Amino acid sequence: MIDASFQKLKNTDMHALIVFCHPEPESFNAELKHVAINVLEQCGYSVAVSDLYGEDFNPVEQQSFYAKRRFPEYFSALAEQRYAFETNNLHSDVKREIARLEKADLVVFQFPIWWHSIPAMMKGWMDRVFVNGGLYTSSMRYDRGYFRGKKAVCSATTGAPPESFEPGGRGGEIQQILWSTHYSLYYMGFDVLPPQIAYGVQGHGYSYASEDAFFHQMTRAKTNLETRLPAISDEEPLSFRGWDEWDEMGRLTINHAMQN
Repeated sequence: MIDASFQKLKNTDMHALIVFCHPEPESFNAELKHVAINVLEQCGYSVAVSDLYGEDFNPVEQQSFYAKRRFPEYFSALAEQRYAFETNNLHSDVKREIARLEKADLVVFQFPIWWHSIPAMMKGWMDRVFVNGGLYTSSMRYDRGYFRGKKAVCSATTGAPPESFEPGGRGGEIQQILWSTHYSLYYMGFDVLPPQIAYGVQGHGYSYASEDAFFHQMTRAKTNLETRLPAISDEEPLSFRGWDEWDEMGRLTINHAMQN
């Protein structure tokens, strides 16, 4: 239920994109996706969904995506992405995803953590959609990135309970697990918000709570997302270094406070 104080968000012409990455449409990740859609729409957002499995997105970058090649004799994804962007020959699914990103004020990445990282499907989506020469260049990165002014948040699930992700825990610290994803989003210019984590989605031989406790835990996870989303546009993003703090080689400048 959306608090009345958030009704002011209605009719504000805000747009959200949910990049959903899970092969099972009845999964708990899918339930979280539906929570996000419902809450954001009630808050006045228009919501689009990139369902990577449902739309059969091909995450494997390859030569066949480039009918007109800059270098036919040798495949370089970076070179062909740049050439396709310059000649308006990007693959149709990449054009679609870029259009969705360009329209969005908020991007929610919904996915399970697999093998201490994001799913390969989502990584491949980034490989193909974050187009070299178009959405990033040598000077259009980080705090000068293409998507500056837009917010992004990772909404992820884990199989293990939260205790496993404490410092020194066997699951690894969650900020370390998500660091490369957060930094890649910052690289593209996004204001990256703290992640939303639903811990302990147990099953299939791994169990940490009774059936009753697990049910309440999953209900609480959905409530936590529902409670957070209405004011998410007002949150402070994670802090990263920027261009003014690096020298021409990318090192922290010698007069930076951390160097003293």
